[in-house]
Amino acid sequence: MAKQTVAEQYVDILVRAGVRRLYGVVGDSLNPVVDAVRRNAAIDWIQVRHEETAAFAAGAEAQLTGSLAACAGSCGPGHVHLINGLYDAHRSMAPVIALASHIPSSEIGTSYFQETHPERLFQECSHYCELISHPQQMPRVLQTAVQHAIGRSGVSVVALPGDIAARPAPERAEEHALVTSRPTVRPGDAEIDRFARMVNEAERVTLFCGRGCAGAHDEVMAFAELLKAPVGHALRGKEWIQYDSPYDVGMSGLLGYGAAYEATHECDLLILLGTDFPYGAFLPSDVRTVQVDVRAEHLGRRSKLDLAVWGDVRETLSCLTPKVRPKTDRRFLDRMLKKHADALEGVVKAYTRRVDKHIPIHPEFVASVLDEEAADDAIFTVDTGMCNVWAARYLSPNGRRRMIGSFTHGSMANALPQAIGAQFMDRRRQVISMSGDGGFTMLMGDFLTLVQYDLPVKVILFNNSALGMVELEMLVSGLPAHGTGYHNPDFAQIARAAGVYGERVEKPKRLRSALRAALQHKGPALLDIVTDPNALSIPPKIKAEMVTGFALSAGRMVLDGGVGKMLQMARSNLRNVPRP
Repeated sequence: MAKQTVAEQYVDILVRAGVRRLYGVVGDSLNPVVDAVRRNAAIDWIQVRHEETAAFAAGAEAQLTGSLAACAGSCGPGHVHLINGLYDAHRSMAPVIALASHIPSSEIGTSYFQETHPERLFQECSHYCELISHPQQMPRVLQTAVQHAIGRSGVSVVALPGDIAARPAPERAEEHALVTSRPTVRPGDAEIDRFARMVNEAERVTLFCGRGCAGAHDEVMAFAELLKAPVGHALRGKEWIQYDSPYDVGMSGLLGYGAAYEATHECDLLILLGTDFPYGAFLPSDVRTVQVDVRAEHLGRRSKLDLAVWGDVRETLSCLTPKVRPKTDRRFLDRMLKKHADALEGVVKAYTRRVDKHIPIHPEFVASVLDEEAADDAIFTVDTGMCNVWAARYLSPNGRRRMIGSFTHGSMANALPQAIGAQFMDRRRQVISMSGDGGFTMLMGDFLTLVQYDLPVKVILFNNSALGMVELEMLVSGLPAHGTGYHNPDFAQIARAAGVYGERVEKPKRLRSALRAALQHKGPALLDIVTDPNALSIPPKIKAEMVTGFALSAGRMVLDGGVGKMLQMARSNLRNVPRP
């Protein structure tokens, strides 16, 4: 029996760790690993057109499953292309292991063809980044990398020269059991007791929730009912917390709407649950604040805390709730619910006014109809920019739908690559890429990956021939829009030329039927929807303090573009407010 090579051992360990796909582009130093994948029935090589796509796809798969995913790049330019997608995965806390294959080990340090230093290059976007320079380092280095990625929820990078990958693996190599899931983290009794005292002493409590509330919806709702507390959320918390919430007061932040800003500022105790909310200008500086987070390093780095609680949101609330006295005064909650409904009533006209006749099509109208036509368990991948706005305001979470994007790293071109990873995870589930024309064209080559693997991703292209969010940034800063326009082709014709279902929509009356046909198509599909580049309206009064980039502490609702079904929920919640 032939001895196992280092490459074969590498692949075997990935399989043991639960990896079922390795995304990448083949080439030179990577060839021994790709060949090892070819001969291993438990894992597939997924050939993409750009390594950045490979990293985004792996990151999306890891975010959706919570399990380890993997990508690879060949030496030099190949693995350098991974870096943007790895930054996104790392900042999204997605457990991803990246293979940066390397030049021949004997040539390292000689400025050899395609030489880089991957052990330095990926330091900032990984928890673990090491070079294997001798076969004896296997399998310990890879096992350590796997444990870092899973245990710390982020990226690990292993640099592996091609000649080392082709050598025999060490005999009787030490392989230990791999941890493939995270434990729950419970705060200490002293923190729980102090937390309970603060809650019991407060009269007006607001909960502000982020992605760390995943799996804790019921516990958050029960806690809010106990305290009669309004519940706001950050964008990454939307899918986990907004649905079936009688306490919903909307979203705070750059894309915020409703009364979340007021609820966080007018309370006397603000509880941040599982959010590393980055925009300090939207958080109060004079309100007692408690933060609960599973990552200790996130505690207090955005706002001054009166109490930092290290723990899972679900586990923390399970420990805390029995120690908290019920509150009976609903006045603060009811006032915030009314403010929320009034705020949404004020912006909904931008969406409702003659949308069925407006040409170019209102993008708000597109997002609203898409929300109605999409499956109840659809996965939406959302491009950075204006697609973030439409997703934040029009996609209705229900506990089964998923929505991912580059919400922390903020990269363009993420939606299509993330949709690839999402669809490989489950070919039977509806995956919808909400793509902007700027983001789509940046990595448009990987539209052909959908064709190659017959992935039934539906690309809904918001084509306004502009970088809309950048134009807004310029306007808010007092600058004329410049360098933001595109001269675009008919993307539907490009799709059809590639052998894919493609349709262009320019009139709103055709929108619903076109969306329905694309979503029901069995294979990949692209809908090129020509949308209004002037869809965003700027408030008539812009204060001086709003003009510094996007630090809009005084102007929470610069993006005035409707709110879809959230208005219906706000009206419903308002009807439940007890009348005197």
